[in-house]
Order: sequence, then structure tokens, then C-alpha cells
Amino acid sequence: MALGGHFGRGGGPGFDRGSSMALGMEWLLRRWKELLPGLTTRVLQRQYLYRCHHGPPHRAKRLVLSQLFQPLNLREDGVVGLESKPDDLTCKSQRLMIQAGLIYPSSPGCYYYMPYTVRAMEKLVKVIDQEMQAIGGQKLNMPSLSSAELWRSSGRWDLMGKELFRLADRHSKEYCLGPTHEETIADLIASQANLSYKQLPLLLYQITRKFRDEPKPRFGLLRSREFYMKDMYTFDTCEEAARQTYSLVCEAYCNVFNSLGFHFVKVQADTGSIGGSMSHEFQLPAGIGEDRLMICSNCSFSANVETINPDQTDCPVCKGKLSESKGIEVGHTFYLGTKYSSVFNVNFHTAQNKPVLAEMGCYGLGITRILAASVEVLSTEDSIRWPALIAPYQVCLIPPKKGSKEEMGAVLMDNLYDSIVEAVPQIKGEAVLDDRTHLTIGKRLKDANRLGYPYVIIAGKKVFDNPPEFEVWNQNTGEIMFLTKEGVIELLSKVQVP
Repeated sequence: MALGGHFGRGGGPGFDRGSSMALGMEWLLRRWKELLPGLTTRVLQRQYLYRCHHGPPHRAKRLVLSQLFQPLNLREDGVVGLESKPDDLTCKSQRLMIQAGLIYPSSPGCYYYMPYTVRAMEKLVKVIDQEMQAIGGQKLNMPSLSSAELWRSSGRWDLMGKELFRLADRHSKEYCLGPTHEETIADLIASQANLSYKQLPLLLYQITRKFRDEPKPRFGLLRSREFYMKDMYTFDTCEEAARQTYSLVCEAYCNVFNSLGFHFVKVQADTGSIGGSMSHEFQLPAGIGEDRLMICSNCSFSANVETINPDQTDCPVCKGKLSESKGIEVGHTFYLGTKYSSVFNVNFHTAQNKPVLAEMGCYGLGITRILAASVEVLSTEDSIRWPALIAPYQVCLIPPKKGSKEEMGAVLMDNLYDSIVEAVPQIKGEAVLDDRTHLTIGKRLKDANRLGYPYVIIAGKKVFDNPPEFEVWNQNTGEIMFLTKEGVIELLSKVQVP
């Protein structure tokens, strides 16, 4: 839909602000006395004149865009900073997130996460917390600094090689910044000498920063050196119980991705440097993806090409045709068995008080990678689209441009904002008023488009109809509606927020 003509721009040649305000005031009073007969002329005058001279009333109670720390780097011709060369912006999500001021480069593979991005991340964490705790997960937090002694005990100090960020303290004791925490959690549980079979299964998880010395960071948050991950570690009494836990966590992962509206594929995967006897990846099909996937069209078989003959074209299960796809890995699960528990003596005591090695599993979700991958697979080339559940803000309200013919409709927009947050509790804190009224509606709509608010509400010419109607854009479906205040409230009452 074109953004032209039907939005009042104002301020053209011959525009007399004073006479326009007087005429507009007279007309507005007539219309509002018809639409809102309960308001006196004195009240209407006071509301309109106050807004003209002082801006929206009760401003401190509203979320106004001009007061949010969000560098609106909506640049048309490239970006400034460390990634200013066009060749450095290697994928759509990286380009869109930098242009929209959602992230800002700090050093290669490291970023500032701006407030909008942090809000999306915190919502994603809530979604994940709900699923992890529904299956009995307990949240903890482990040190980022991990002793080299632990990694040498497991053999991974040398195996991981240059991928580890290594450092030494003033006493020359060596550490690494943990990219994963198998050794750390195993050491913790091993220290609990009286662990009983009655306490198992034990599902412990954290959501924290991880570090990996990528040789060539690229794709923004999809492959960075510093990132957020959810990692869970499970302890069971036997292999059968551990495999049941494995299935339970995989099902919870599926619930996470389904709630976000993702089309995802669970594929057989290589255990790599983590180890174990069984592994699966959760992949979002995408052209930018670095993983090659082989997917059967006849049955449920799917695998990372690393686990099968790369020249294989027939499904090993049903002999159907395998098709190749690219994917972005957003989750990974491992059945570890006793690989780490045997090294660190992670024992539990049976009913006969006999010490037995616990069976372990580990499960990762890339928090910041999920955010970037969602932008990558859902967005257009010039506009961010979030999964509705984790959008930083759910609603952006755009009042008329100052000096335009519709300027007086700003009071109705203020009223709509207050009515929404009062009538729809889950929207309180989720609605942003774009108070940059020196800009045209078209410009602010373009900004809202690029930031990815699921709903954008505009006060255009129809706010002076009887009854007043607001233009509502559903960004994720492309639908444009004209709704009364009651219609807007009914629409937003269906919005889900974690």
C-alpha cells in the first residue's frame, strides 16, 4: 500500500499556522461536541491548547519514543562504525539489526545489545524458563571462568584448541572463558557426596554469556565470539531413564519453537567436541545457514550431512529421496552417558547405599542466535519481523504530524493510548507513542516498519469520522484495518505476552 496522499503533511506553501489553528479549533469543537457530548467546550479547549503548547499530558506515564534509548540508525546508505563496509554486512539479520540500532558493533564478534534487543531477549528467556521449569528444570548460574584443571581432566583443554579464550591470573593459574559447562557442572555435582537416587532425575540449567574464539566472526549474532546460551545438564539413574529425559527435553524444545511460530527441523547430528552417543540439532531452514541438511520427503528422517555419506541420495530408513537444505542451528541436544561422570566421579547412592555413576545429558539453546535467526527467516529485505510473542514492544501509536490538518486528532490518540493500557493489562509497558511529531506519519510508519512492532496504530483523517476510526496495521500479516477505539481494544486484548 502506498504511503502517499491520505496522510496529512501540512506546512506547505501559503500555510498560515495561526489562522489554521483558529479554524481548526472551531471545527474540532463542533465535531467533538457531536462525538463526545459529555465534554464541555471549556474542557475541549483546555485539552487542545495544553497539547499545542506543552505536548501530551501525563507524558511521564506514557512510553514515548523520544525518551527511549534507541539509536534510530535507520540509515539509507550503509552504516557507520566497525562494520561500515558493505561486504562486512554478510546477512540480512545483521544488516537490519545494525541499521535499526538494535545492536551496535564493539569489536569483531562482540556487540552492544540495545534496549529493544534486551527486551526481546528477556521475553525469549521467559518462554524458555516456562518450558524448562514445566519439565522440572531448576535454574542456577555457574562461573564464566573455568579452571584449566577441569578441562585437562576431561581432555578438552587440548581438544578444543584455539576455540577457547584462555587466560592466567596473577598466580599463573590458567582458566578459560567457558563456551560450555560440562566439566563445571560435573565437578559441582561430584562435590555433593550424599546425592541420592531419590533426587534424580536432576535437571539443572542456566542462561548466561558464553565465549568462543571464532577465527572469523560473521553473520552478526549468528556467529559471534560472545553470546547468550541456555544450557541444561541432566543426571539420571540409568540409561533408560536418561533417554526418557532426553525425549522430554527435546519435546520442550519443540514447544519453544512452536510457540515462536518457527518452521524447524530436528536432525541427527554429530556429537563433536561435546561427545556422547546420541545428538540432535534443531535447525531453521535458511539460505544463509552454514549447516547442510539431508531431509527425506517420505518419512521423518533428517540429518546433518556430517552424520551420513555426503553423496547419499536415498533415505537410510525408507529408501525415499533425500533433498538437501541449508539451516541455522538454534538448538543442540546430547546424550552423554557417563563420559563426564566417570571422569569426575559423579555418583549417586542407590537404595542399598551403593555409589553408581550418573547418566548425563546436555542441552543447548542459542538465545541470541534465536533472536538473529528469527529476524533472518521472518523479515523482509527492509523491515524486521519478530515472532509476535517476543517482539520488543507490541504496539506503536503514531499521532498526526504537528502543523498538519489532522494535528488536533492527537488528543484522541492520547485518549486511545490511555484507554488501551487501562483496558488491556498485558499491553501496559508494551505500547510506545511515537511523539516525534515533527516528522511525517509516513516517515514514522517507515521507522515502525523497520523496527518490527506487530501492531502500528495511526491517527489519520478517519479519527474525525463518526465514530472516530484509527488505521491499524498488522505488520506480521500485512493487513490494514480501520477500527474504533473499542475495536482496537478488542484486537489488542488477544495479544499474548510472556
